[in-house]
Amino acid sequence: MRFVLLGALICYLFIAAINVGMEYTSSDEYCQSCHVHTESDAAWKLSTHFDNGSGVVVHCVECHLPPKGEGHLWAKIKHGSNDVYGMLFKDTDNINWQAKSDPEIAIDFTYMNSCQKCHSNLFPSTLSDNGGDAHLHYQNNLKTITCLNCHITVGHYDENNVHAHNTNFGVNVTEATEIFTEPATVDGFENYTERIPGTSVSFDMVAIPAGGFTIGSPESEAMRDANESPTVKVNISAFWMGKTEVSWDEFLAFFAETNSQGHASDARVETEDAPQGVDAITGPTAPWGAPDQGWGKGSRPAITMSHHAAEVYCEWLTLKTGKKYRLPTEAEWEYAVRGGTQTPYFFEGTPKEYTSKGLMKSIFGVKTEIIEEHAVYVENSQLKTQEPSFVKENPFGLLNMSGNVWEFTGDYYADDAYAQYSGEVTDPKGPEAGTEYVIRGGAFDSDAIELRSANRDQTQTDKWLVTDPQMPKSIWWYSDSKNVGFRVVCEK
Repeated sequence: MRFVLLGALICYLFIAAINVGMEYTSSDEYCQSCHVHTESDAAWKLSTHFDNGSGVVVHCVECHLPPKGEGHLWAKIKHGSNDVYGMLFKDTDNINWQAKSDPEIAIDFTYMNSCQKCHSNLFPSTLSDNGGDAHLHYQNNLKTITCLNCHITVGHYDENNVHAHNTNFGVNVTEATEIFTEPATVDGFENYTERIPGTSVSFDMVAIPAGGFTIGSPESEAMRDANESPTVKVNISAFWMGKTEVSWDEFLAFFAETNSQGHASDARVETEDAPQGVDAITGPTAPWGAPDQGWGKGSRPAITMSHHAAEVYCEWLTLKTGKKYRLPTEAEWEYAVRGGTQTPYFFEGTPKEYTSKGLMKSIFGVKTEIIEEHAVYVENSQLKTQEPSFVKENPFGLLNMSGNVWEFTGDYYADDAYAQYSGEVTDPKGPEAGTEYVIRGGAFDSDAIELRSANRDQTQTDKWLVTDPQMPKSIWWYSDSKNVGFRVVCEK
């Protein structure tokens, strides 16, 4: 009997010790003693999970572990082991903490069933109409939307990621110098610097000579996609193309003059007094949040605007300068990025050398020296856009044609677009109709495979507007796309 009682006591003490250990290792202090992201504590204390009217404090494990009985212990072991490994073996100064707050990454260590444990009523009486629409949209799209898509900052505050109308948006960070009164005068087919009248903004345009090339990729090209076939011989007329992607300086000049805050979101408003003037262009409404993501404006590429907004920008620029500006066709874009080459990239190397995908690459690393000189991509970007000076020019003298941000073209997207061409073609403009548009070039978060000259993708309008709470959704801004921009071409 004594042995039975002793065994029961030992079991009790063992279980009690486990419970004490579980409670201790679930405290905020313990998390912070090992967790190497020191700024997370300060951001938490500024968030509504700490600083709120009710006085309720939401602790680390209440978000970053699932509720007890729903995989709590296994998640605790998994995340705890990962944090210990990071503290012991990783260079914590090189961890991109900002990128970890992206909803697509944060979902790996934040649990929706924990959100729902506290927020069981999604339609409280205090919820706004926009909030009600957003929560209804969430309920109808549980497979594609998470709480984090809209509420990423409730646990760790980020002033650059507030999910609300940004009525202060539109201030240009580059100090104004000379205010231009006339656009650039172009007398011949040569490079020129365009000046936007009424602003201090200018940008470089590169003369792209006429020529021919083969669009698409041969079946022998490694890591290609089927939508790059069949290859077609294409002749391209001469045109000018922006040396860089349209910068925030350029786009904000457009926004400041045309923004339609307080107006309907019509594409353009034409009046009898000014049917052809700049006043006939109605531009974007105020965006939600910070379109630049807090990465900076100035010469960095403008992002998060819609394809429609990019087209209206071109219309505005045309009226301002008297030259015909537009988005490039897909054929013009590929001709320009290749710069006379027919290899996977306009620089030396192959996708197999540069891709970071695969177990062996994760163990032994990736060859990056040459590609990093010419492209902003996942291996060197710190998962954000960079300024044009970050890379070298391509053979035509263009910057960031590969990487930094995907770029809109004016062509509708179709998987079989090249199959619709009949023999050798001149200045093709893609399918006559469609629902999405071609984007090209890859971005700061792209693997090297997506930076190939022939690689093509498409806009994803519904996906890129998931968290826009407005009904109807904005025609000007994508709420869920931060890696797409555009550059302009000018017709000869």
